[in-house]
Amino acid sequence: GSLATRENIYPICFDPTNSESVSTACQRISRDFAPVYVLVNNCGILSNTLAAETSIEDWRNIFAQNVDSCFLMSRELLPPMKERKWGRIINTCSLAGKTGGVTTGIGYASSKGAVHTMTFALARESAKDGVTVNGIAPAYIRTPTVELYPDEMVDMLLKYIPVGRFCEPEEFAHTVRFLISPLAGFITGEIIDMNGGLLMS
Repeated sequence: GSLATRENIYPICFDPTNSESVSTACQRISRDFAPVYVLVNNCGILSNTLAAETSIEDWRNIFAQNVDSCFLMSRELLPPMKERKWGRIINTCSLAGKTGGVTTGIGYASSKGAVHTMTFALARESAKDGVTVNGIAPAYIRTPTVELYPDEMVDMLLKYIPVGRFCEPEEFAHTVRFLISPLAGFITGEIIDMNGGLLMS
């Protein structure tokens, strides 16, 4: 069945790159609903620019959205997870963080590399307290953004993906569901690749 319905989704607007905004939002969630046991860091922006075309302002914005957001959310929610001796943190990583990217630029690839390393560091410091921290590294999920790619780019990318298609959003969601389930209680500090075999091609 579905993981969520319209009745149990509650959107909260806040700035995940701002420490005070993150703290206020997390306190509100814990106060109005329940303690947070599962955190999925899925905030981020894409950038395809090369090094010479990337301004320092763009670089800092990419890292703020892709790295700072993960750090701030984890810093806020990890301590109470440790106190309760149970928690799950899932970071959205990327194939680009391992390879430098097929079509992505230096800022995006570098930021996702940082998220990979952050995943390992968080997992190491929290394992003894019953909290697992893992990442999922997809390549080209069929989102509205990917569906805007020109046909020639889609054809080029699919040539590199052995299964011959993009990842479906539901496949990513089911991987998250697995990692937060009792079946994955012994898995921590791992980056799960979801790239249709692209990494081996």
